[in-house]
Formats: sequence, structure tokens, C-alpha cells
Amino acid sequence: MTISKPILIKPIRHEDDRGFFAETYSRRYYKDLGIDVEFVQDNHSFSWKSGTLRGLHFQSPENAQAKLVRCGSGAIFDVAVDIRKNSPKFGQWEGYELSAENGHQLYVPVGFAHGFLTLKPNSEIVYKCTDYYAPNSEGSIRWNDPTIDIKWPLLETPIINARDTAAPLFKEFKTPFRFGENS
Repeated sequence: MTISKPILIKPIRHEDDRGFFAETYSRRYYKDLGIDVEFVQDNHSFSWKSGTLRGLHFQSPENAQAKLVRCGSGAIFDVAVDIRKNSPKFGQWEGYELSAENGHQLYVPVGFAHGFLTLKPNSEIVYKCTDYYAPNSEGSIRWNDPTIDIKWPLLETPIINARDTAAPLFKEFKTPFRFGENS
């Protein structure tokens, strides 16, 4: 089954006076949600300051990655942009708050660019990927592209690296993804 959009997942937390316990991944449960993939790499990102923005990133089809994203500490606004040509949602975005407090996760399928903005200092983001990092397959789209028009919850100018600042605009972007393929 091909997953055609991001899926927000709300794992069950078992809380008591010590804290909580939650399963952050169970292949059987995720398969029941339609997420029947093999994760091969885990990534961990840490941002000291709120307002740090990373993205919008993807890897092209020969090394395309689906991702399962969660926030271990702090909070982020997590975004997925549909970059599959001929998709009814091509160029549209979805955004969700993922935090240590809410425990939510976002599954970002192949064919979507991904990025996030930290909402709190000392935010840690952990995500699983379905393919290995491949520098020659990296791609990006400008985080503040006016065509996509993501409503980032910015309080001030974001902290962003030169690569993401110089990423191509959506209208200049030639997608390597086709709706119904590459997944």
C-alpha cells in the first residue's frame, strides 16, 4: 500500500508518579496503520535555541527516504510538503506540533520535503529513515517559498544555515518524484 500523505501518530502513554512509558515504534502496530516499511537509519538532531529552522529537505528516488519523526525534548513545528508531480496536493504542506509533552510523531512518506522549526530551547528530534543518508541524492526547497507559503510560527527571524537560505524556490524546482511512483 502506498501512503499518500503524512500521518500524525499519537502513541499511548502510560503515566504514573515516576513519569511515563510509551512504545515509540512497533512494526506490528505501524503496519496496521499502513506503514509497512523497513527503517534502516536513526538520526538525532539537537538545537540549542528556539527559532532554529532546518529544511525543507529530501533525498531523490534512488535514495528516497520516508521518515518517522518525534521530539524527545522541547518542541518543534514539523512540516511535510508534497513534491510529487501530478499529486492532487502537489506543493501543499501540512504542519504539526511535536513535543516531548504531547509525544506525537509524524510519518513523512517518500515524495515529501521535510523541515522543522524549534519552538523551545534545547529541542531534540529523533527520526527513523527508510534509506541511508546519500549526499549525492540530497535536495532542498526554500523554507520560506512564497508559492508553498508555509505558516511557520515564527516570533523572530529564524536561525538557519546558508544551504537552506540558498535552496531553490518551488517554481525553479524540478521534482524527481511522480505521484503513484517512487514509494
